[in-house]
Amino acid sequence: MAIEIEIIPCLSDNYAYLVKSGEYCAVVDPSEAGPVQAALAKKGWKLTHILNTHHHLDHCGGNLELKRETGAVVVGPGKDAARIPGLDVGVDEASGWEFDGRKVKVLEVPAHTRGAITFVIDGNAFTGDTMFLMGCGRLFEGDPQMMWTSLSKLMTLPDDTRIYCGHEYTESNGRFALTLEPGNGALQARVAEVKAIRAKGKPTVPATMGLEKQTNPFLRPDNAEIRKSLGVEKSGTVAAFGEIRARKDRF
Repeated sequence: MAIEIEIIPCLSDNYAYLVKSGEYCAVVDPSEAGPVQAALAKKGWKLTHILNTHHHLDHCGGNLELKRETGAVVVGPGKDAARIPGLDVGVDEASGWEFDGRKVKVLEVPAHTRGAITFVIDGNAFTGDTMFLMGCGRLFEGDPQMMWTSLSKLMTLPDDTRIYCGHEYTESNGRFALTLEPGNGALQARVAEVKAIRAKGKPTVPATMGLEKQTNPFLRPDNAEIRKSLGVEKSGTVAAFGEIRARKDRF
């Protein structure tokens, strides 16, 4: 049976996700307990696991309350164990993880934080704040080389992989992307679609990795139009990527 995924809006623009398989139910990145509790009650599901992609409180602020209430096992980056509230099981690329008998790929993707990880469950990648739809996270604990390496790792996932990211930043990210690559027809169409989705108050997640490769400027630092827009035609890939990130920081 396929897993079920429920999107839970939290705080002002965060997303947590319920992932259901058989009698198991995990929540990914619960910034606060209340919306998760409400979603569980509505679905009639019992929480068994809490998965954290990184240590920022807007991704793990609900850990302890949910753990107290449900006894759920907290799973997160083993290399950042000291900063994950209530961590029970530390994971990394070598260990992977298992959820209701399903093999879960764990990718170590540092840069936004040094311990950031992505969980990949049955073709669904929970990327936290490393990769957003048409965007990527700020470099709080890494540099452009580190983030480019992490995004390159994510790009090895199959094109039909569904990306579930940590925030609803897609509309703003799309506006920025168009400043760099206005001639990208796929990007133009996507920005229009995203605007329509948000006008209805609906989430833009998930999107496929294949679509991200066509429209996310952070995955496209070697694109000629982007390089021309940035004035970095002769720079290396990492330098061009770093310039995209710096521009987005000021956008």
